[in-house]
Amino acid sequence: MKRKISLSFLLCVFVFCYVFSQDRPLALKSWHDNKFSMFIHFGVYSELGGVWNGQPVKNGYSEQIQAHAGIYSDVYEEVPSRFNPTKWNADSIATLAKNAGMRSIVITSKHHDGFCMYKTATTRFNIVDATPFKRDVIKELSEACKKAGLNFGLYYSLIDYRLHPWTTHNANPITADHHEYNKKQITELLTNYGPISEMWFDMGSLTSKQSHEVYDLVHKLQPNCMVSGRLGNNAYDFCVMGDNEYPDYKIDAAWQTPASMFNETWGYRSWQKRENAPAKMDEKLLSLLKVVSRGGNYLLNIGPKGDGTVVPYETEVLKGMGQWLHKHGEAIYGTNGNPFPESFSWGEVTTKDNHLYLILSGKPTNTIVLPGISGKLKKVVLMDDQKSVFKTKTEKGNLVVPVSEGMFQSHNIQVIAIDFDERYLLQPEQLLTGKTVTLDFQDAIKHYSYSCTDYYTNHRSVVKESWNFSRNQKNAFPVMFYSDEEKGKEIEIQWNRKSEVVKLDGGEKVVLNEKPGKSTWGNRYSFTPYQSDFEGSPGPIVSILDPNSGWGRNKERKWNLITGWENGVVVSKDSKPMESLFILQEINADQDQNQLIELQSGSGVMVWLNGENLVKHNNPKASNLNKEIVLLPLKLGKNQLLIKFYNRSDYQLSYGINNSIPQAIYRQKLSPRDFTGINNCELKLYKPESEHQPIRMNNVRIVL
Repeated sequence: MKRKISLSFLLCVFVFCYVFSQDRPLALKSWHDNKFSMFIHFGVYSELGGVWNGQPVKNGYSEQIQAHAGIYSDVYEEVPSRFNPTKWNADSIATLAKNAGMRSIVITSKHHDGFCMYKTATTRFNIVDATPFKRDVIKELSEACKKAGLNFGLYYSLIDYRLHPWTTHNANPITADHHEYNKKQITELLTNYGPISEMWFDMGSLTSKQSHEVYDLVHKLQPNCMVSGRLGNNAYDFCVMGDNEYPDYKIDAAWQTPASMFNETWGYRSWQKRENAPAKMDEKLLSLLKVVSRGGNYLLNIGPKGDGTVVPYETEVLKGMGQWLHKHGEAIYGTNGNPFPESFSWGEVTTKDNHLYLILSGKPTNTIVLPGISGKLKKVVLMDDQKSVFKTKTEKGNLVVPVSEGMFQSHNIQVIAIDFDERYLLQPEQLLTGKTVTLDFQDAIKHYSYSCTDYYTNHRSVVKESWNFSRNQKNAFPVMFYSDEEKGKEIEIQWNRKSEVVKLDGGEKVVLNEKPGKSTWGNRYSFTPYQSDFEGSPGPIVSILDPNSGWGRNKERKWNLITGWENGVVVSKDSKPMESLFILQEINADQDQNQLIELQSGSGVMVWLNGENLVKHNNPKASNLNKEIVLLPLKLGKNQLLIKFYNRSDYQLSYGINNSIPQAIYRQKLSPRDFTGINNCELKLYKPESEHQPIRMNNVRIVL
C-alpha cells in the first residue's frame, strides 16, 4: 500500500530549495547573489529610434529595425556616419545602476546587425572606426563599473545580419566561417576589457560542438565568467527564461529573467508611449519580487537614445525601485527562493540562513499561515518599523502571523522579517508510507533545470528525482527496476545524504506485470498546430476529449482519424521548421497495468498519459530519428496517450509508435540500508555532461 501524507505530519525534515553548495564556483554564487542587474541595449539602431524614412517601424523590436524595415546592408552601413552619442557618460550610467539597487551591468557589445560597440580588428563596422564618436563604449563602461564596484557583463549576438540573411526568428544555423568570426570577437572582448562577470549570448542555432567550443573558450580566457543559457546545447552556467517570463516552478539551477521596460522593444523607440512612471515602477518591482522569490535573478533593460542619454522615464522607474531596495534589500540580495512547496496569494517569500522574509505584495489578508515550519523564534518584525513586533502562534504545526489589510500597500510594499535562533525546519513536501513503498517517477518530487538546445528548442528538464518516505527497517535491500532504455547508465543515489553510484547492468530480466493484463489500442488521431516552440503543450486534457472538436489557435482545425498506419512503422511527412505533430491514441485496459512502448522521434518529443506528463526532452542535435522506450502506467478503462513530435529545422518529420515490444524489465538489488523514521532518497545521473541535462529515468522505480 502507498499513500501520501499531508504537510501536517508531525516529523520534520529540511525543505528542498535551491541553495548553492560549497563546491560550486564562488563566481557563480556571487552572480546568484546579485539578484538585480541592468541590461543596456545600445547600438547604431539607437540613432534611428524605431523610425525609418520618416515613418515609425511598428513591427518587431526597434533594435532589429534593419530586418523589420527591410533595410539593405549597404544602406544600413551609412547610419553609423551620423551616430554620435556625445552625451554618453559611462560614470552616470554606473551611478544610475547603483541608485537603482543593481549590482551589475550587462551591455550589448554587438547585436544582430553586427555593429560592434567596441574597437575590433575583425570589422570596420564598429563605433570607433565607423562613427564620428570615435570612442570605445565598452571600454568606458568597463572602467566605470570597476570604479563603482559593479560587476560588468557583455551581451553578444551569435548571429550577424551582415554574414547571413536575416529571418523572422533569428535562430539561423551558424556556418563554420561565422563560428570562427564569433570566436575571434569573443576573444577580443574577454582579453581587452578586464574582468567580465557574464557573457550573455543570444540567438542562433549552434551545433553541440559549436556551443561547447564557445563555452570552453570563455572559461579558458576568464574562468570566473558566467555563460548564459542561450548559448544552447546545455553548454552554459545559468539558465535564461524567455523575455519577460518567469517560471511557475522551482529550478534546481541558477537562472535569470531578462526584462524590458516595454514588451514592444528593448532598443530606444522615440515614439514609444511612456505613461505613469510610478505604475511602471510598481510593475517592474513586482516582477523583480516574483523572480527573486522563485530563486532567480532579474535583468532589467534600458535603451539609451542615439545621443547617449537615458530616457528620463526609465531613470524615474529605476530610481523608484532603488528607493524600495534601499530599505528592503536585506530581503532580496543574497537570498534564496520561497522554501515552501506552495506559493501564496498574499505575496512572496525569500530566505537567507535562519531568516524568512514575507513580502506583502499580493492579495490583502488578516492572517498569514506558514505551513509545517518549526524552530525557535527570535523575533518577527516589520522591516520598515523594527518596533512593530508580531505576536505569532502555532496551530496544527503551522506558524500563524497576524497582519492587517492596511499593511498591503501597492506603492509601499511592506516586508515582515522572521528571525530564528537557529535554522528552521520544514515538514516534508510529500511523504510515502505503507508496508511496501515504491519510489517512481509519478510520485517523485521533480527537481528542474531549463534544458536549451536553442532559443526555440528548450524545456523544463527534470535533472533529479527525490522522495521522502517513512520506514523503520534494518539491513533492507532496496530493489531497482528499469527497462532497456536505462540499461548501461550510471546513476547516483543518495540515501539520507549518503551517496551510492550504481551502474544499471547487473539485473535479471523479469516480466513487467506480476498479474498479466490486456490492453486494446483503439482509434488514433493526428493534429498539426501552427508553428510553435518545443515547450508548448496542449493544456488540460479535457480540451481534446472530443477528437472532432477544434483545438489550438485555429478552432476550425479538426483532429484527423488516422488509418493504415501499421504498428511499429516509421512515418515520414513533409514538415516546416519549428512545426509539431500531435498524435492522440485511445487505449482501453482491463485492469491497472504497466505497458512498455517504443517511440521514434526527431528533434524533440513530449508524452502525456491521461493528462500527466511522462516524457519531455530534446533529442541530440542533428539526430533525425531517435528510439526510446516509455513505460505507460495504464488505468482500468479508457486511457488517452498524447504524443507531441517536434521538428526544429528540417523539412521532414519522422516518427513511429510500437506497442508490441517485449514486456520485460530488469530487476537489480541495491546495497543494503538501515532506514529509521523519515528518510530521503535522491536519484540523478552520475557525472552528467551538464547539470541541465535531463536524467530521462522515467521508467525507473525502486521498491522498498
